Amino acid sequence: MKVTVVIPNYNGMKYLENCIEALMTQTGPELQIIVVDNGSSDSSVNFLKRRYPQVWIKEQSINTGFCHAVNVGIRNCHTKYVILLNNDTQVLPGFIQALVDVMEKPGNEKVFSASAQMLDMNNPELIDDAGDLVCALGWAFARGKGKPAEKYDKPKEVFAACAGAAIYRRNVFECIGFFDESHFAYLEDIDIAYRAKIQGYRNVYEPAAKVLHAGSASSGSRYNPFKTKLTTANNIYTFWKNMPIIQWLFNLPLLLLGYLIKALFFYRKGLWEPYVKGSRAGVSRCRSKLGKKHKVKFRWRYIGNYLRIQLILWKNLFLLFREK
Repeated sequence: MKVTVVIPNYNGMKYLENCIEALMTQTGPELQIIVVDNGSSDSSVNFLKRRYPQVWIKEQSINTGFCHAVNVGIRNCHTKYVILLNNDTQVLPGFIQALVDVMEKPGNEKVFSASAQMLDMNNPELIDDAGDLVCALGWAFARGKGKPAEKYDKPKEVFAACAGAAIYRRNVFECIGFFDESHFAYLEDIDIAYRAKIQGYRNVYEPAAKVLHAGSASSGSRYNPFKTKLTTANNIYTFWKNMPIIQWLFNLPLLLLGYLIKALFFYRKGLWEPYVKGSRAGVSRCRSKLGKKHKVKFRWRYIGNYLRIQLILWKNLFLLFREK
């Protein structure tokens, strides 16, 4: 086997059948499928055991979060590539083959991850995510969200692959580390892509790999207190963690401006309190022993990569307004 598909699941009974069935009909490389269940209280696990005995189920007694769940799956696979797939997705024909092809294309040996073309399940002609970008305001944003898919039909290098539907080179995790479980969920894909870029790896977008995505199936909506608190904390932590102190201080004015604009945005959404709580949690995590332990150590041999990342952060400031 060349590919393992890891699906984290939490009360996803509504989506699991379509998700697994679509994988079963894929042509191309033979697949191993691992579902990591995060203590679901619905009938997810019983359904999988009864309907798909060939699927390997790793059961957690409680909801350990997206990051821990996918780490369990990655550590239990022994294939060259691992595909992370949300349970509220439905892959389209050729999905697996397209992702494997881009990883094995000559010249792509330094590609760590490839993001699929994620389409809105209710409006498949519209993009849900075409790879993720990060800018100097400290914002991460999805390319193309809500825009016609035909405008995003070309492969492109991106800052990060969206972990909801992406392929990863398994052995690179041993070099850069696995997903940081401090995140629990949200922005963990930005963090791991950032660490990969520091070491000179690339992340790309492959539009030939198409997948339908329901979106916000676990958290309930695009904007809610749970998600706002987590994303805010993770955002602060991710940039502090991956930037050397000099680079962080250099970017601080723009980062503070970005946080201020976000504060006003969430205030207008009626989510001021979770935003403040998330900000405090993010700062506390940066100052904690665990946060300091996870901070990426600066190494001079990667100075060129740090400079390239800085240029990307500035460049994406302009792309941000084009994407909105």
